[in-house]
Amino acid sequence: FKPDGTQQKKLPLGKRIKNNVKMLKYALFDYIPKRKMRRATFEQQDTTRRVLDFKDGKQYAIKWAAREMARAIRHNDLSDTIIVCIPASCKRTNDRRYKQFMKELCELTGAINGFDLVQPMGKRRKAHIDHVHEIADGASECIHFNDNALRGKKVLVVDDIVTTGKTANAFIDMLQSAGADVRGALFLSKTKSYRRNH
Repeated sequence: FKPDGTQQKKLPLGKRIKNNVKMLKYALFDYIPKRKMRRATFEQQDTTRRVLDFKDGKQYAIKWAAREMARAIRHNDLSDTIIVCIPASCKRTNDRRYKQFMKELCELTGAINGFDLVQPMGKRRKAHIDHVHEIADGASECIHFNDNALRGKKVLVVDDIVTTGKTANAFIDMLQSAGADVRGALFLSKTKSYRRNH
């Protein structure tokens, strides 16, 4: 569903697309950076606050995010699909943000919870703060994959915010290298860009 309550098309998770640049990637909401918040509508401000609260691990926002993502994919049979999150920068943040969220999302959709199959190792820089995409820049040693559990399985990737897609593409490449059959990516929000008027 769109934020206004109208129904979206079903996500075509059954169609295999090998080139992840063309793979279906979908964001539910706009995320407005703080420096652009004065241009945002009330709804965009509210959604951005919820996304930030989700990133902070606040329970109401975790429940909200799980419901919204489940609503977007509920018409698909996900009983044989593993849902995995693009890991946060460290284990503590990853657990706080995604453990309960994944449990609720998978209960709502009937999908397989892949939270334990992909875990951060050590700590990496936060891309949205440092503008360095360590996953994309060769830091695969920062993430542990359970190759045996992922090999040959259908996988749906989820994350909180997508901006350029560089980190998501690199993560999907790593999953595919581990043998996963990645069918698509679903994001809670996409960073809204504002064009300058010249």
